[in-house]
Amino acid sequence: MVRELEFLLIKPDGVRRGLIGEVIRRLEAKGLRIVGLKMLRLTRECAERLYDVHRGKSFYEGLVEFMSSGPVVAVLVEGDGAVEVVRTMIGPTDGRRAPPGTIRGDYSTSVLENIVHAADSEERAKYEAGIAFDPSCDVHDRAV
Repeated sequence: MVRELEFLLIKPDGVRRGLIGEVIRRLEAKGLRIVGLKMLRLTRECAERLYDVHRGKSFYEGLVEFMSSGPVVAVLVEGDGAVEVVRTMIGPTDGRRAPPGTIRGDYSTSVLENIVHAADSEERAKYEAGIAFDPSCDVHDRAV
């Protein structure tokens, strides 16, 4: 396997429900190495950039609003086949259909509030991490 980077975001519902430690525990238990970690509150503009691939879709506005509604945790991991491994661990987008044992299957019954987001390629992971780890994308950093 090829060592690669993957970006995962613990969404506002995952933070609100106290699942940060559980998500990180699962990543580390799987053998992935955390190489970046940050709690932030996304600005609306940066949430729009993060989900630019969905612009124009019916759920886009609600998603952007939700993702900028509270703190999130950005996690950059590295490991063999990290993108495939993480996407398998989180399960399908719809938590109602995600199998038990996946993060969404164990903790979500929603499409929007489904605990985590993960990039679908290493290229996209680098792009999304660049947004989340940019200080200008954190409401708190901009207020200082």
